[in-house]
Amino acid sequence: MPDPDNHAHLHPSDLRALARLLADATVGVTDVVEGVHVGVAPAAGGGGIAPLTYRTIRSATRFIGAGMDAALIPLEGLLGARQGRPPQPTPQRRAALAALNGIMGDYLAESGSALALPMTFGRDGAELPTDPAALVAALPDATGRLLLLVHGLCLGDACWACAGGGLGGALARDGGYTPVTLSYNSGRHISTNGRELAGRLAALVTAWPRRVEDVVIVGHSMGGLVARSACHYGAADGHEWPSHLRALVTLGTPHHGAPLERGGNWLNVVLDGSPYAAPFSRLGKRRSAGITDLRHGSLVDEDWHGRDRFAHGADERVIVPLPAGARSYAVAATLAAAPPPTPSPSAATLGLLHDRLLGDGLVPLDSALGRHADLARALPFDDTWIGYGMGHRELLTHPEVIAQVEAWLS
Repeated sequence: MPDPDNHAHLHPSDLRALARLLADATVGVTDVVEGVHVGVAPAAGGGGIAPLTYRTIRSATRFIGAGMDAALIPLEGLLGARQGRPPQPTPQRRAALAALNGIMGDYLAESGSALALPMTFGRDGAELPTDPAALVAALPDATGRLLLLVHGLCLGDACWACAGGGLGGALARDGGYTPVTLSYNSGRHISTNGRELAGRLAALVTAWPRRVEDVVIVGHSMGGLVARSACHYGAADGHEWPSHLRALVTLGTPHHGAPLERGGNWLNVVLDGSPYAAPFSRLGKRRSAGITDLRHGSLVDEDWHGRDRFAHGADERVIVPLPAGARSYAVAATLAAAPPPTPSPSAATLGLLHDRLLGDGLVPLDSALGRHADLARALPFDDTWIGYGMGHRELLTHPEVIAQVEAWLS
C-alpha cells in the first residue's frame, strides 16, 4: 500500500513541466493576439510595427522559459533528494492530471512533459507492477476471471470507486472476477491508446498469477471506444487475449460520435471564415486529438493519419465491427424520466427529441446504443439497456447500471 506520509499534490518534476507549459501558453496567446491585430490593422490604417513587436515577445518568452528551466533543474534534484523516494500521487493530483491530459494530452506526450500520463494498470488506487513475481505478490487473491475497467475522457481510474466497491466490487463478490483499472492519457488518439492497450493487456495476461479463463472489459464513454480499438488491434496483431474475451460492455459510449465535438468543429469553421475571428479558432484547435476523435467515434489510425483533424467533413471512418467470439452489451442513459406505459403523442415526441438531442447530457441514445441510419455502421449488440433520469457520469456507479451489468455477466 502507498505510504500516506509520502503523498504530495506537487512533485519535483512538476515545477519544470508547469514552467514550460506556461511559456508555451504565453506564446500561444501571443499568436492569437497578433492574429487579431494583423486582421484589424488594415481597416484601422496601421499595423506596420506589429510583426516585430510580437516576434520580440515570443523570443523573450522562450528565453525566459529556457532560463526558468535551467534554474529549476538543481531545485528539482534538491527536492527529490530531500524526499528520498518518489512521492505517491494524491487523489487530487491524479484527478487534476487526468483532466489536463484529456484536454491537451497529445501535446504533453509529444513534448515529453512530465505531466503526460503513462498507460498503467491499477488496483485499489495503486499501480500494478508488470513483473510476474511482483504481480503475484500484488494480487494474491487473483482468479482466472480478469475484469478490466476503462475510464473515459478527462477521468482517471478513481472514477469507478463508490460505496460498496462499485461495479468492480460487485462483480468480484458475485462473479469471481478480479477487477483491474486502466489509467491512460485520454488526450491521445483513441487508436494510439487502443493499440498500446492491446499490447499491454497481452503482457498482463501472460504475467497474470493464474491461467486466465475469461476477460471482460467495461468501458465508460471514450473508454468503450478505446476498448473496441484494443480488441481490433489485439486480433489484428495476433495476441492471445482476444480468444479469452468473454464480454465487452460499454457505458454511455459515443459509438457514432458526440454532438458537442461536432459543434466545436462547426465553430472552428465559422471562425476561420472571418479575418477578425480566425485567430480565435486557434484556441479551439488546441483541443486534444482524443477530443476530436469523438466527432464521429474514430477507432483506427487510418481515420486520422495524414488528415487535418480539424477540417470539417463527412463521416468517413473505417467500419470496425464488434469483437468476434465475445458477447457485446451497451448501456445508455437519458436525462428524461421514464415514459408512462401509454404516453400522449406530444409527450412521446418530446421524449424522443430529448433523447436524440441530449441523451445523458453528452451522448445521445442512438450513439450510445450503436444505432445508425447506415445499416453497415449499425452495431448489433447482443443486448442493450437504457437508464432513465440519469446523466453521463452516473453510469459509472448507479446501482441500476451495476445490477444490469451483473445480470449480463452472471
